[in-house]
Amino acid sequence: MNDPIKSRLLELAANFKDELGGVIPLLHQVQKQFGYIPKSCAETVAPLFRLSTAEVEGVISFYHQFKREPQGKHRIQICRAEACQANGCRELEAFSKEYLQLEYGQTSADGLLSLDSVYCLGLCSHGPAVRVDDDLFVEVGTEKLQSIVEGLNDGR
Repeated sequence: MNDPIKSRLLELAANFKDELGGVIPLLHQVQKQFGYIPKSCAETVAPLFRLSTAEVEGVISFYHQFKREPQGKHRIQICRAEACQANGCRELEAFSKEYLQLEYGQTSADGLLSLDSVYCLGLCSHGPAVRVDDDLFVEVGTEKLQSIVEGLNDGR
């Protein structure tokens, strides 16, 4: 096979093809490897799981954490659950969109940042909560968010 993406997808899939429900852990690995789910993923891996392409596409589209486009080097996720709303996440959302010049689901032109919403980070008593990559932040206000983003820019 001359397509390096499809070859890598098949390599990754081989690790999960005999696992019950292995498609979801595979998709997590694919996203970790590529930063998104390539268009050819479903058609490439479906036969290994004895599934149709449509079934794999259904899994990809059902779970919001699977992205179809390359994401920024850093992913900023703002919790929008009720507890965070009660603690000011709506103001944080509005500020974030203006400050970053991004809407939810968008990635900055330089590929550094992606902005997304999430519905519960499990930090309800300390909202608003934000996840940046794998790090969790609590009681995030506008100044704290600016500081977090500036730290990301320093470390590019």
